[in-house]
Amino acid sequence: MGPMIRAASLRGFVPLVEELGGAPDALLARFGISRGSLEADDELVPITAHDRMLDAAADALGCPDFGLRLAERQDLGILGPLAIAVESSSTVAEALRCASRFMFVHSTALSVDVRPDPHGRRGVVALTYYKDLRESMYSPQAMELGLGLFHRVSVALLGGLTGLRSVEFPHGPVSPVRRYLDFFGCDVRFGAPAGALCVERQVLDERFATANETTRGIALGHLTTQYPDSTGAIPARVRLAIAETLGVSAPSVVAVARLLATHPRTLQRQLAREGTSFETVLDDVRRDAAHRFITGTDLPLSQVTTLVAFTEQSSLSHAVRRWFGLSPRELRRLGSGGAGA
Repeated sequence: MGPMIRAASLRGFVPLVEELGGAPDALLARFGISRGSLEADDELVPITAHDRMLDAAADALGCPDFGLRLAERQDLGILGPLAIAVESSSTVAEALRCASRFMFVHSTALSVDVRPDPHGRRGVVALTYYKDLRESMYSPQAMELGLGLFHRVSVALLGGLTGLRSVEFPHGPVSPVRRYLDFFGCDVRFGAPAGALCVERQVLDERFATANETTRGIALGHLTTQYPDSTGAIPARVRLAIAETLGVSAPSVVAVARLLATHPRTLQRQLAREGTSFETVLDDVRRDAAHRFITGTDLPLSQVTTLVAFTEQSSLSHAVRRWFGLSPRELRRLGSGGAGA
């Protein structure tokens, strides 16, 4: 099935599409997302389908700033239980540590972090917003939604963001640059190594007016109890280990068990307790990787075969037909049509 994201990330999607003259139900159906799932924030939807739908909506509606417009309709509340822990933190640095630790509650494919400034500016750090591209394709609209919301939340919690030096996007501008400047109110740069808000280091020490140590302790206790650390989820760890080595070495339970410092039989038993198996997880990783390479790139199918760790192109063809009911070439021709999302 691949990595998921909480349906709260699509809060405001339906009314925005309707206001732009579109048909939200048609878009949702095209990407296999039920209208009902949007009514419960804690429902999970595939992040690849979620992101591809945002890109498709922007294109179909002639609205290149769709992601930014959706960000304007959202707030920290879309993070659910994580939002309480973040807003009750004492400082920006503490909030970021909390978000970094528990972002998997929102989506296992997303992460936030504090990294050095990509331009080497003294006294500046990058607050990064990152999607694991080994798990799902890159989406300009999803990145703009994420960074736009990151900015809005920061401004709301701090009462402003005076230390913001630049906003970094990995992709080129899809809207007029003026739109980005108006939204963020600072220098916006494109073609960056990662999506980020670059701020003066002293911003990390700024305190929140909403800080409450008691509330934060309760929220963290809830998160720790109800959402065990993602590093402890065996299927997720196996999936990540396979994704990291796919196309580099032959995927096997022995090799993955070695990476996870456990015995192959122990790993198989752990997966069985979770209702799955190594073969099932491997098949899911191959399926998602093959879909990304076939529909999102122009790589020759022979190269895709190698990248998803099949020894023969015929094996890829048989697998793609089993997964999607189409040949690899038919799947590629469909392009962004939503098959297999």
